[in-house]
Order: sequence, then C-alpha cells, then structure tokens
Amino acid sequence: MIAMSSGSKHLVGKSAQSKGHYEGSFGAFCSVFRPNENLSGNYISYFFQSNDFRKNISEISKGSNINNLKREHILDFVFPIPPLPIQRAIVSKIEALFSDLDNGIANFKKAQEQLKIYRQAVLKKAFEGELTREWREKQTNLPTAEELLQQIKQERQNHYNQQIEEWKKAVKKWEKDGKVEKKPSKPTQLKELILLEENDLKELSIIPDCWFYSEIGNICDCIVPNRDKPKSFSGDIKWITTPDLDEKLIKLDYSKIELGLTKNEAEKYNARVIPVNSVIMTCVGTLGLSSIVEKEIVINQQLHAFLPEKYYLPKLLAYYIRLNKNFYERISTSTTIQYINKDKCNSLPFPLSSLSEQTQIVQEIERRLSVCDKMEQSIKESLAKAEALRQSILKKAFEGKLLTEAEIQQCKQEADYEPASELLKKITNEKLRMTNEKKVKKVKIRNS
Repeated sequence: MIAMSSGSKHLVGKSAQSKGHYEGSFGAFCSVFRPNENLSGNYISYFFQSNDFRKNISEISKGSNINNLKREHILDFVFPIPPLPIQRAIVSKIEALFSDLDNGIANFKKAQEQLKIYRQAVLKKAFEGELTREWREKQTNLPTAEELLQQIKQERQNHYNQQIEEWKKAVKKWEKDGKVEKKPSKPTQLKELILLEENDLKELSIIPDCWFYSEIGNICDCIVPNRDKPKSFSGDIKWITTPDLDEKLIKLDYSKIELGLTKNEAEKYNARVIPVNSVIMTCVGTLGLSSIVEKEIVINQQLHAFLPEKYYLPKLLAYYIRLNKNFYERISTSTTIQYINKDKCNSLPFPLSSLSEQTQIVQEIERRLSVCDKMEQSIKESLAKAEALRQSILKKAFEGKLLTEAEIQQCKQEADYEPASELLKKITNEKLRMTNEKKVKKVKIRNS
C-alpha cells in the first residue's frame, strides 16, 4: 500500500506491505499494488523503501494545496527487475543484513531509554541531598534548617521594605508631576514563608537536616499569562509555546522561535513580559516541562511562570519541576486534556537549602547530565549512520551490486530461473492480456 496524497510532502510515497491475507478497506489517499507471479512482493516492498524511489516520488508529487501522486506515476515508474530467483536472493540478503542492523538499532534505543531513567535518577538523588552529601560533610558553617528559615525570612522582609521605599518615592514623584500617568502600583504584600506540616511530609523524600520543605508558591512570585493570543508579531520578544520547550534541556533555543512581540504589542494585547532568570513550566497537555528564561519572553496560556527570589537558583527550580512531572499529572484536572491551574502549579512541595549548597547541587547535576548529553548525541549519530547503512544496502540491491558472483551463479541453478529477456516477455504479455480484458469488459458494458 502506498500513500498517494498528503499535505506533508515527506509522507507521499510512504509504503507498507501486508504480510498475510488482509480483509479490509483503505483510505482514498492510498493505493494498493498486487504483484503478479513474476514479481516478489518483498522485492517490490524494499524498492518502495529506498531513498531513490522516495526522492523521485517527492519530485513527481506536486499540487497547489496538497501533494499528489497519480496512478500513472507509479505504473509508469521504471525500476530494475531481475529474474525471480535473484529477486528472492536479494530479499533474503537484505533481510539478513537488516536483522543485524535492527538488533543494533534496538540496543541503541534501549540505551536511550536507560538514559532517560538515569537523568531522573540524577535529579532524584540531587534533591534528596545525596549528590552533595560529601560536600556538606566538609562544611563547617552551614546553617541549620531553622537558621536558614530565619535568614530567608529576614532577606525577604528586607527586600520587601526596599520595594515599599521605592514605591513611596515613585508615588511622590507621580504627585509632583501632576498625577498625569497611572499611579505606581504598590508592591504585593509579602507572602508568609510557611513550612509544610508533618502530615504533608509523609509522601515526600527524606532530605538533609539542614534543609526544609515549603511550597513553590511561598518562595516565588508567579505570572499567569493573558488568555488572548496576540494578533500581530513583529518584535524580538519571543512568543513561547509548549513545543518550544525541550524534553531534555532546561534552556530555550531562541534561534528556532520565529514569532515575537514588540514592547508596544505586549502592552496592546496585555501580554506580560517574563523577565530574565524566571522559570516557565507547561501546565496544559504535556505537564511539567520547564525552562529557565535567559532573555525576556512572552508566554501563552499553556505555560506558567515562576519568578524565584534571589535566595533560590532558577536552574534548580527548573530541574526540580522536571523531576516532579508525575506530581503535576496526579493533581491535574482532566476533561478532554490535562491541565493545572495557578494554585496547583504553586502547590509543589519544594526543598530549600543554603545558596552555597544550591550552587553545588546545580554543578553536580550538570556534570552528570552533560555526560548524558554526549552519550545521547553519540546514539543519535549512530542511529543516523544505521539508517544511512540501511539505505546503502537498498541502493546496492537495486543497482545489482548486493549479490556476489557466486550467489548469482547459484540463483541460475534454480528450476524457475530464466533470463531477464524471457521475464520481460512474460511481463509484456501479461500487461497486454490485462489491457485486452479491460477493453472486452468496456464493450460488454456498452452493449448491455
């Protein structure tokens, strides 16, 4: 079966072989080809998988809004047909070579899955304090959990007091200037830093004595984006959606993001600009992907933004959110699609440690994950080489270079071997017979 029409050019000409008797129908954009006794179905199937065939089909298929193949494009396609025993021998050799190749590919894909598990294991150990256990043992001035809590409370209060003073000055200036513009907004009331109760800690990982748990919403301001999508994109403030977040990396690739807003567009559409050093996470559909913000961005309603205070590293928050994707999936609301609202986004229990240890944790995480990244890249390259080798095998097969001279001579000894010239006569006669049968049927229909 071959795909004959599609909005995606790379899908046109894609094929699949039925390995047994099939009772069923197929879509209007597909065609079925049934080889006669002079052709091996497996041989034809492998030819349809070759790059040469797909490349030619891609060139042939053209349409205004959709890429199309006509029946004649396939029927008139020229491809090599050796004698039937050689077809079988080529298929047999392809399958033997592909079997070894597929085993190698399966091992590479298994390694990819193991890397996913290892990445999560690294994050789990990091937020249980295991990666920095030896580091902590060498420290002499780490605060206790109670001391750390008091330090953070004092820093937050000092920061809030500074914001209030700056706001008062801004209000005085606003009054002096005649109250022409909008009055400066008063800083949001400082949230109380609440530790989780003992009952809330039962299902959480045990952490070092000098750490404590609090919810993310207690240590971060947050931004929930406007629901309206901008109608124009003409600026450099990148417009970020869920597909822009990488499944493995906590960094955005700004070079691949095409849409962006100007400051004026952001104000016009009430789109809040997310500042540098914030953390964004997905909260609709695919939950718990996260990324740090290294340039100002604007996000759509499928994302949530955290603005960590200065005593917490954004990278660490991004890694912790990724570790807890299952937590968000468990508390999500699901109708036709999973989603989590602002309160649930902010409800994740979060382990707080000293800033110096946070820095050390990030280093330990990234040292290990960088090894994963290199291995991942090596696996991708190996998989690409495997696919190139697959196509090289098919190319040799249909150029007549896959079989050795001894293998060809062995094919010539088989009972049904006949020269290509005889095979061509059979195929030509078969085509002529089918054409005549169609003409007879048309005449009968007209006479009736």
